[in-house]
Amino acid sequence: MTLSASVADQLPDAVVAIAAPVRPTGSATHGVAVTDVRLDPDGFWGGRQAVNSAATLEHCLRWMERLGWLANFDRVARGEETHERPGWQFSDSEVYKLLEAMAWDLARRPDERLEATFVALVERIGAAQDDDGYLNTAFGHPGLPPRYSDLAMGHELYNAGHLIQAGVARFRTGHDDRLVEIARRAADQICEEFGEGGLDAVCGHPEIEVALVEGGRAFGERRYLEQARLFVERRGRGTLHVRPLLSAEYFQDDVPVREATVLRGHAVRALYLTAGALDVAVETDDDELFDAVTRQWEHTVARRTYLTGGMGSRHQDEGFGDDWELPADRAYCETCAGVGSVMLAWRLYLATGEVRYADLIERTLFNVIATSPSADGTSFFYANPLHQREPGAPAGDGVNNRAEGGLRAPWFDVSCCPTNVARTLASFGSYVASVDAEGLALLQYAAGEVRAGGFVLDVDTAYPAEGTIRIRIVDAPVGERRLRFRIPEWAVSATLQVGEGAPVPVAPGWADVTRTFVAGDLVVIELPTAPRLTWPDPRIDGVRDTVAVERGPLVLCLESTDLPDGVTLDDVRVKAGAAPSSHGDGARLAGSVDVLGSVDGALPYGPRRGLAGQSRQVDLALVPYHRWAERGPATMRVFLPVVD
Repeated sequence: MTLSASVADQLPDAVVAIAAPVRPTGSATHGVAVTDVRLDPDGFWGGRQAVNSAATLEHCLRWMERLGWLANFDRVARGEETHERPGWQFSDSEVYKLLEAMAWDLARRPDERLEATFVALVERIGAAQDDDGYLNTAFGHPGLPPRYSDLAMGHELYNAGHLIQAGVARFRTGHDDRLVEIARRAADQICEEFGEGGLDAVCGHPEIEVALVEGGRAFGERRYLEQARLFVERRGRGTLHVRPLLSAEYFQDDVPVREATVLRGHAVRALYLTAGALDVAVETDDDELFDAVTRQWEHTVARRTYLTGGMGSRHQDEGFGDDWELPADRAYCETCAGVGSVMLAWRLYLATGEVRYADLIERTLFNVIATSPSADGTSFFYANPLHQREPGAPAGDGVNNRAEGGLRAPWFDVSCCPTNVARTLASFGSYVASVDAEGLALLQYAAGEVRAGGFVLDVDTAYPAEGTIRIRIVDAPVGERRLRFRIPEWAVSATLQVGEGAPVPVAPGWADVTRTFVAGDLVVIELPTAPRLTWPDPRIDGVRDTVAVERGPLVLCLESTDLPDGVTLDDVRVKAGAAPSSHGDGARLAGSVDVLGSVDGALPYGPRRGLAGQSRQVDLALVPYHRWAERGPATMRVFLPVVD
């Protein structure tokens, strides 16, 4: 099916710059700008955004300088031959993701020092750009392989995609400057190289697709969207060279996107690809492609997603497993896959307005994105297992070569996650609310102020520690409008109160208030945050006969730090019928310590074994999963074994 004509009709010649990562053309629903939301620095998300600004951005920059990733650009700019290039082929992308994070951050809080750092960094990058727009420090220059000579693993188009997204962020925050010029020249070169009649190929790591669509939207460039469409249609034909231990599925090059039924292969690649395919479908009114992406999302969420919202259960290829293959102790759940999941769900929400997508975003934000960075914003989890059998070893001040070390590390050999967290937190406000012709929808509950759709809302809440959300209308548009509030799928006993009226029960989904609002109006939402037991589907073999505890949007976990001396996680059981109770922002649960008998040298199988001693009761203290390992090395588990 040829869509070039419809592509040419979709994008307007001039596009209004809205400071948000995603802005579909002609969509009935739009996310708000990052500048429309001011988060309270004492709140859950406001505090994390403040730490991101104050510590994480500088932390990432220092590591890139320290490891020579920035010097790669300087060497290319000087025309010197490269003998030993520091960093993987995709290290350029980390610089671009950092620039994107800085661009969003500068829009929210102008800062002369950060602006000067940003401009200087852009100049170093721009100096390495070739005359035709090509920009890469691992290919195409003296001492390096030729351009586009390793599309499977070279990441050239992946890097360029993150450069384009950084350019979009800068443009949409009111700057048509040097970074925008660099990004557009890079995109133009790609279209020349890979357009109709050019190189008929794809990149081994999707990302260019989503970037080109957003670049086309932001800059009004129709050919960027057409190039993204070509990349999506070319995927799945088995054209990428497959290395040992990998497969075409790893690259999503085994089945065309339209024919796929589930996300598979490398998790981040799969999520970035489907986000880009969804963008193409929306911009070209391609219902078949849209339905294919929706089908893949539904199957993946139902059978290949962890309780935390994390995705990816295989360490070997950082990939999805088969249906129901969700072992807690071998969960990979890469932080970047969490970012990719948010990217895809957000686009699906904007296209449909369906609440289920915002629900998954909340789950992933609280239990994957918030889990990765340390409280001081200078160390990170790369992988996010749901069961840690051995305490992690401190990473020290060096580069951590293990993605699953059990402790947050300051930097990694492959350090894609810190910059992905940085750009997500910097743009967090854009996911808080959306606007349409009817009014404003509040999607994520965070203390602060929202200015959008003619409304000014003051949101007062300690969520997720508490379930009360007070929304005071500071200003409102003239006439009758709708305020829409998301009631999470787990909130089965929520209430909503308008003004002096009585609280009324509201079911999970949307709770709408349509009226003529005036300054001083108050809406109060009460979400149940009492701890609750969550049972896994029995088809998930790895956690059968176990139970987890959740509290509001938070997944809780048990850490060895909170166990009595001499007790290990392997000894702990939960009594069937036990009910959790609130304890701070965590929970308490009655359990038992059962020391199992074993014989050294004997196989751990045979007739059913009894207990070596009497069971004894123990009071278990569970904490939010996003805080695990903050008190030092520990073992941990989310799913607890149940005994009668």
